[in-house]
Amino acid sequence: MPILIRGGTVVNADCSARADVYIEDGIIKAVGLDLDIPSDAEIIDAGGQYVMPGGIDPHTHMQLPFMGTVASEDFYTGTAAGLAGGTTMIIDFVIPSPQQSLMEAYDTWRGWAEKACSDYSFHVAVTWWDDSVHEDMQTLVEHEGVNSFKHFMAYKNAIMAEDETLYNSFSRALELGAMPTVHAENGEMVFQLQQKLLKMGMTGPEAHPLSRPPAAEGEAANRAIRLAEVIGVPLYLVHVSTEDALQEIAVARARGQRVYGEALAGHLLIDESVYRDPDFATAAAHVMSPPFREKHHQDALWKGLQNGSLQTTATDHCCFCANQKAAGKDDFSKIPNGTAGVEDRLAILWTYGVGTGKLTMEEFVAITSTNTARIFNIYPRKGVIRSGADADIVIWDPAAEKTISAKTHHQNVDFNIFEGRKVKGLPSHTISNGEIRYRQGALHTAPGTGRYIKRPAFAPAFHALEKIAKATAPKPVKRK
Repeated sequence: MPILIRGGTVVNADCSARADVYIEDGIIKAVGLDLDIPSDAEIIDAGGQYVMPGGIDPHTHMQLPFMGTVASEDFYTGTAAGLAGGTTMIIDFVIPSPQQSLMEAYDTWRGWAEKACSDYSFHVAVTWWDDSVHEDMQTLVEHEGVNSFKHFMAYKNAIMAEDETLYNSFSRALELGAMPTVHAENGEMVFQLQQKLLKMGMTGPEAHPLSRPPAAEGEAANRAIRLAEVIGVPLYLVHVSTEDALQEIAVARARGQRVYGEALAGHLLIDESVYRDPDFATAAAHVMSPPFREKHHQDALWKGLQNGSLQTTATDHCCFCANQKAAGKDDFSKIPNGTAGVEDRLAILWTYGVGTGKLTMEEFVAITSTNTARIFNIYPRKGVIRSGADADIVIWDPAAEKTISAKTHHQNVDFNIFEGRKVKGLPSHTISNGEIRYRQGALHTAPGTGRYIKRPAFAPAFHALEKIAKATAPKPVKRK
């Protein structure tokens, strides 16, 4: 059924204006005043509310097999929770095991994701290297619409990519017009610190942040950025949690390098004191990597979003319940890493960003939707309210309030890292593919109503960079 959103203020990343929005066949057909619409259109009164592009979460892990267990959130429950919070698309991660074919892993994740009820796409991790990986990357880019490849610089003896793999994969990404992304932590440093702390008798969650100090992130960020600089490929750093890594990004961007940074909603608000909670279950529930940091890092991350050093926000949504976290009761290094947040990201950023004056409404839209769409090459199909864009829309009620709680959230996990926080500003409606999927507190979802979104390669711009690199390459000296 056609829909007219009437009486609201449309907020895009570049401007805001009073306008109505007409939707038909899953597409935004018109934006303006006094629109000519069919008589059978459903009318949503958005008076006093903001009409914004649906959130895009560029970093989730639904149904992830990890550390001996499987994340409790699947692609249906996770995307439904996202819709309840105003997020209309996720970019999840295919993570092959070492020596596993990239295409085999990709096909597995595509099968799991068929139950998604909002749109989704994938980054694919490169965890090892040989000629088959080289070929699979091309297949993924050219036939499956994957334009980003993830590299874990942490998790030694599991999925960590060594420098040789990074070099080969970054170089191949440049050839294909794809974006390398990295989890920047020095895996060897983390491993050695974990062993040291365990030998000292520190087995609880309080040791987790000590084993992953800010320097481990700063060093890895610098190494990845410098490698990308030498190869000539753009780079995206996920879940930047420290001032150390942020400074590396800022310096690289100042010298003209195309480097992007992502901040997690949790890292903006929560500090490392949570790991010293006397209740093991509560402390363990916060174990994720990189860990929550000392408070001064939060201030730096907010400033990074304000000054443009960081461009996107995400959640790293990866849920494990208390019985799963208990696997590390006697060894913190065995606590499954991950926390939730896909439902709460927009409300948290509005309340503590827009609501405190740290962000404008337009900046909120940029860091929750538009910038992700631009960086991963799906703009203006996604990330904007304009004629021709997908009708992925959140109608935002700035006066609505609630207290976040695991007892009332839609996420399939028994703990919420934002438990007890009051937020002001919530979705009244979430529209996905032109259908109202969340209305005034009630979800209207069904498995399989989401679509896989292909993301085109960045070939023209990347090939120009490759030509520059070749043109400036040193020439051999001719000798007699």
